[in-house]
Amino acid sequence: MPFVTADDGAEIFYRDWGTEGSPVVLSHGWPLNSDAWQATALFLAENGHRAVAHDRRGHGRSSQTWNGNEMDTYADDLACLIEALDLREATLVGHSTGGGEIVRYVGRHGTARVSRVVLVGAVPPLMLRQDDNPQGLPVEVFDAIRAGETANRAQLYRDLADGPFFGHNRAHDVPQGFRDAFWAQGMASGHRGAYECIAAFSATDFRPDLAKIDVPTLVIHGDDDQIVPIDVGGRRSAALIDGARLTVYEGSGHALPDTDRGRLHADLLTFINS
Repeated sequence: MPFVTADDGAEIFYRDWGTEGSPVVLSHGWPLNSDAWQATALFLAENGHRAVAHDRRGHGRSSQTWNGNEMDTYADDLACLIEALDLREATLVGHSTGGGEIVRYVGRHGTARVSRVVLVGAVPPLMLRQDDNPQGLPVEVFDAIRAGETANRAQLYRDLADGPFFGHNRAHDVPQGFRDAFWAQGMASGHRGAYECIAAFSATDFRPDLAKIDVPTLVIHGDDDQIVPIDVGGRRSAALIDGARLTVYEGSGHALPDTDRGRLHADLLTFINS
């Protein structure tokens, strides 16, 4: 299997599909891995692009490191991947936690190798409520996730899959296969990495990073997202990125790469080819 070696020796697994066209780098959500982007990677490769997706450290087939389970290191791992593959004029696409990863990448490494950015149900600008971020969610929300990860992570992932992640607790009839895949990918993550990533996606302040994005940016968010509410995430990120375009999926939830796959693929292809 293909790996690149991060600065601290961690092995980062990736898949690389398609050999022609501009590269598209896909960053996944918590507690998933690059399997979450397989359908999108296949679609992009079949439509003339090089699709690259990696497993974040602590997730999937990448090293399950004791240290480095935070956004700065995630972003530096992504930089190692992009540089090792010599990707240029790349479109960075991040879902949920992956949105934070690509934004922090821009904040730390700039856009010399980047042509476009796409945030899909992404965690920026800052999920945690604090004095200068009253729109955020209370810390008790994330403490409950941490408690679930500690006590019975298998049940936590099942509850998320059968409930708010896909919106299955609404009137939506979400296929069992999507929910089972979420659970399986979650259980493939490392316990420490998954636990520490909760703080990474909830308490990292991406506002300075968003201000550094100087390439065309598309923000896609469901207005019934129960994981990253649109008023916590998408609407605020779009307002903080110069020239960003916000596309709202009415009635849609968080798991857009699965539940809204056809529309998302069409929107991605149109934006990448523009």
